Amino acid sequence: MNTGGDDLDDGFVLEDDYVANSDEEVDGSLDEVEDSPQEDQAGPSVQPDDDASNAKKRKQREKNKERKAKRRKLIESSESDQSHSPAERPPHELSDYLCSMQTKSFPKMSVLELEDMRIPESSIADTTSWTGPRTLDYLADFIIKTVPKLHTRLSQKSKNTGSPTLLFVTSAALRVADVTRMLKDKRLRGDKGGERTKISAAVGTPGRIGKLLCETDALTISACTHIVLDISWKDSKKRNLLDIPETRDEVFRSILGAPKVLEAIKAGKIQIVLF
Repeated sequence: MNTGGDDLDDGFVLEDDYVANSDEEVDGSLDEVEDSPQEDQAGPSVQPDDDASNAKKRKQREKNKERKAKRRKLIESSESDQSHSPAERPPHELSDYLCSMQTKSFPKMSVLELEDMRIPESSIADTTSWTGPRTLDYLADFIIKTVPKLHTRLSQKSKNTGSPTLLFVTSAALRVADVTRMLKDKRLRGDKGGERTKISAAVGTPGRIGKLLCETDALTISACTHIVLDISWKDSKKRNLLDIPETRDEVFRSILGAPKVLEAIKAGKIQIVLF
């Protein structure tokens, strides 16, 4: 089966190119101005120029303190953001969250049109029981505990590699390779008596998966029961899958917005999982 240059390994669709510029490094720290040592000279009298100089130095010290306070606040905010992912919210809040992201991808749509494309609460997996880290080291445990139906499906032998049970959508090609390795965990494969079961999952960036779904016959949703959105991982600019305009638009236009996919989601045939 020709997939236009994609490498298929154990049923996985791998992406070779980044959708977003995740290699770009951004230094978000504030410049600090070091306090210069003050040499106060005592004299028999204080001249007007000395008063002005001292006032200027005091003002500079106050500015330095403000800058340091702002930097501490930014660091604390960054740490807080990393420890609390939107994926941790209950389904009704996730439905609102996804709707707010859809609005950014379709700014010209009316309220009624957006509501028609809304991902219903009933089609979003409740993963609030998971209290561990949402990192790839815990991906297999996360699936086993929070999405048991997906766990069962993944352990079953796939009839067609072009019709996976799971679509795992992430924002960068290097992340795709890492996810692929973690999904090969023997607990998910359902190995029996040394026999290795090929896991039925396709992993890729939104652009690649969307293209395979909409422009080729290489990928179909006939057997798909779950779509995982990898939103806990952030790039070098601290943006998740739906924060990046390019990947967000691909998710809602080419994947979740694809007519057959949206129809299956609304019918309860496909469940959305936010990891």
